[in-house]
Amino acid sequence: MLERITMNIHPETRIGHIHLKVADLERAIAFYRDILGFALTQRYGEGAAFLSAGGYHHHIGLNTWESLGAPPPPPHSTGLYHTAILYPNRQELARALHNLIKHNYPIDGASDHGVSEAIYLRDPDGNGVELYRDRDPADYPRDASGNLTMYSRLLDLQKLLSEHQI
Repeated sequence: MLERITMNIHPETRIGHIHLKVADLERAIAFYRDILGFALTQRYGEGAAFLSAGGYHHHIGLNTWESLGAPPPPPHSTGLYHTAILYPNRQELARALHNLIKHNYPIDGASDHGVSEAIYLRDPDGNGVELYRDRDPADYPRDASGNLTMYSRLLDLQKLLSEHQI
């Protein structure tokens, strides 16, 4: 039996970007740029593009190198469950929801997890996307012993939309 060796990753480590295989580059760019609001930072030939928020080199890479015209992965297979895009506050999450509605883009669901509020959808290639905001850690739900007690409850989208400032 192998000995279990525990390595504690540095607490400032973050996931820097995602890179997705897509079937139609222009369609994917339109979703991430025009609907979610990321800026197109660079095109890489005819088969790839990079998008970001806040001037970063890229948060999202898209390419058709192995997937041009391909169908989405089949249900009940391994792969990425979803990409989670963290918004800085509730107002920005409300703005993202407003933009989805404005573009008549379908939403799969919305949940309040106690520690966060999330909206779930699929990009044009069927990749899961979570748009969310975290609550302040001081507001996380905890039991009497102080242990975290996350949950999944229906998120009130109308109440969230009331946070949107036009």
